[in-house]
Amino acid sequence: MALSAAMGKVARGLSTLFYVASPNETTFRQVHEVPDYINGAVPFFTAFILLEWVVTRMKGGKIRLNDLFTSVLNGVAYEVLGVGVVAFHLCGYEWLYERRLLDLDWSSPITWWVAAFGVDLGYYWFHRATHEINLVWASHQVHHSSEEYNLSTAIRQSMFQRYFSIGFYQPLALLGVPLPALLVHLQFNLIFQFWIHTEVIDNCGPLEWVLNTPSHHRVHHGANKWCLDKNYAGVLIIWDRLFGTFQAERRDEKIAYGLVDQPQSFNVLWLQIFYFGAVFRKARSMTTWGDSLRALFYGPGWFPGTPRLGDPDTFPDVKAPRVKYNPQLPLWQEAYVLVHFAILILVQQAWIPKVASFSWVSALVFTAFIFVSAGIVGAMYDGWWWAPLVEAARCIAYVAYARSNPVTGCQAMDAAILFYFAASAFIWTSHSLAVVKASVKAAKLE
Repeated sequence: MALSAAMGKVARGLSTLFYVASPNETTFRQVHEVPDYINGAVPFFTAFILLEWVVTRMKGGKIRLNDLFTSVLNGVAYEVLGVGVVAFHLCGYEWLYERRLLDLDWSSPITWWVAAFGVDLGYYWFHRATHEINLVWASHQVHHSSEEYNLSTAIRQSMFQRYFSIGFYQPLALLGVPLPALLVHLQFNLIFQFWIHTEVIDNCGPLEWVLNTPSHHRVHHGANKWCLDKNYAGVLIIWDRLFGTFQAERRDEKIAYGLVDQPQSFNVLWLQIFYFGAVFRKARSMTTWGDSLRALFYGPGWFPGTPRLGDPDTFPDVKAPRVKYNPQLPLWQEAYVLVHFAILILVQQAWIPKVASFSWVSALVFTAFIFVSAGIVGAMYDGWWWAPLVEAARCIAYVAYARSNPVTGCQAMDAAILFYFAASAFIWTSHSLAVVKASVKAAKLE
């Protein structure tokens, strides 16, 4: 009986991953009844990332750990910040729903399908805006910053992108789509996009005409000139075909993944925010107020005298292969990062369901710990001089907290993690003191 229930749970999780869901089982009357499908999909994300790694190795390929860590840790930061702002981008939805033009029955399958198509169309236009409005692109670019294209890339999400989506889904309220239905399909739409971030799947046959597939989305992630501003679809590729933004994958030219001007860093927090600085510097460099505003709200490639999205003839034509940013750590540090990476995922998954009951101080401390933990991994790979000092402080802070507070709820697990953090604190404190001592000695010799 227990085995049957477990198999049923796995089957439902897999069906959610591919948007194969029963309207009757995924229709809810109240917002609080809507499950957290995204958090529930995390074990499946993990399993498929591991499976892809095995298949890639069997085919003679390689998935770089430094890039994978960066992608997943961006996803961790996205999820943690999302706990506090999840409803921000839907402000005003209930107010508009009370003034709806249509009165759809919340329990009807028709309402479910209207919500599914409406959310996907809203996503197309929002996704297109993230590429065609420079200020919004500043939030989205981190998703394109990986020079690899694998399932972990799907998790490399922007912490700030949701702030810019206000207005793209609110029209569904006027059509009579209840908020619970919208929340269900926003999650399904995002989860579906996980499996299309892979090179393992080549072509999906007739489905290529209707659905967004790995082939279509590989084009979207390309930095080649022919890939730019193409294939914005979430689930249905028909929107790109209808609105003139479709581009089929070419067989005569390999795709170079990443950004046209590729940042040379694995620091999660820096990758999330660096382009905002570039946007505002561009705006300040303009000679008129009009051009300053255009620098913010026209395309990333726009400059005075060019069309709204810029002149394609002036865009760099990136070709594959190009040299990838690939710093390496000593083997012991690689193992160290891997263990702390696993612990961070465990802590995040254990704490996320409890955040709603935290005081604002506890929530702030939790968020800061996650952000520092995510950022320090990239800082180690990037070779930032202060990384050992911050890592020592992070480990000491964890020990101070976890000595008297349960973290995972499992006593043995908490004891093991506490011991590991204590040992880590000793290692990095010693390392930092050695670095400081060497610096002082060098200064005296000068």
